[in-house]
Amino acid sequence: MSSSTKKLVYRSCEAGVNKKGKVGKSNIRLTILLILGCVTILFPLYMTITIAFKSPSEMTNDIFGALSFPKSFSFDNFAEAMRVTNFWNSLKNSIIITGITIIFSIVIHSMAGYSIGRNMSRKKGFKMIYFYIVSGMFVPFAILMMPLVKQTANLGLDNMAGVIILYTVFYMPMNVMLYSGYMKNIPMAMEEAADIDGTSAWRTYWTIIFPMMKPMHATVAVLTALGTWNDVMTPLVIMSGTENTTLPLAQLNFQTQFGTNYNLAFTSYLLALLPIVIFYIICQKQIIGGVANGAVKG
Repeated sequence: MSSSTKKLVYRSCEAGVNKKGKVGKSNIRLTILLILGCVTILFPLYMTITIAFKSPSEMTNDIFGALSFPKSFSFDNFAEAMRVTNFWNSLKNSIIITGITIIFSIVIHSMAGYSIGRNMSRKKGFKMIYFYIVSGMFVPFAILMMPLVKQTANLGLDNMAGVIILYTVFYMPMNVMLYSGYMKNIPMAMEEAADIDGTSAWRTYWTIIFPMMKPMHATVAVLTALGTWNDVMTPLVIMSGTENTTLPLAQLNFQTQFGTNYNLAFTSYLLALLPIVIFYIICQKQIIGGVANGAVKG
């Protein structure tokens, strides 16, 4: 082996070592960030579970009383929390509101996203409609709250139906943005072939396009469900004074002017968390692909 060849091999090995060293340092930093992220997520969950299973006598004013492990696991808090919040009725109302909102969002927003996504590049009118709808994401609920309370009361929509309609409108900007972006992943050739066969646009959408948007349907369903299930303000200002209490709204029973029953409150939080976690697990396989294809290319 000549001296020039030896130098070339040596430099290549040195470059490889340096590259491995840089990659190693990068992996260490990334691992540290992931650990901090996991702690940030798991710590509140740990507090929720430990406080939910503690008896009130185990709670003290110092931080160790809140973070210490329960001496014995007791399910008395769960029974009491379910009684105070009228759990089954509140659960039923939350499921009805969330379920119907998801159905309306998938059907209405997917049609709007399909129409806008297919025509936005060819007609300026659709682009203006797209920006008009998406601009709704930047309007705070606090600005709309008082007018909505008055209008829903005047229209007789200060009930579950009114809340469902409002949720469908509130999540329209985000969902239309996702659906219209996802349409770029569906080739026009399929619609053109159906058009040649004499298939109407309505039938083409429901038989070809709608099934192909399954990953985005799952993404929209989960994002809409999370926002609807956990929301307190909309049911509070629209349905106040009625018996149609949702789970987040029922949890306000544990907060009084004299204090908060943390054991029952955290128990109720845990009960409200389980259904939405189950729903997320069911839909998780489709979520990442839907967000990546829709949000990034929108």
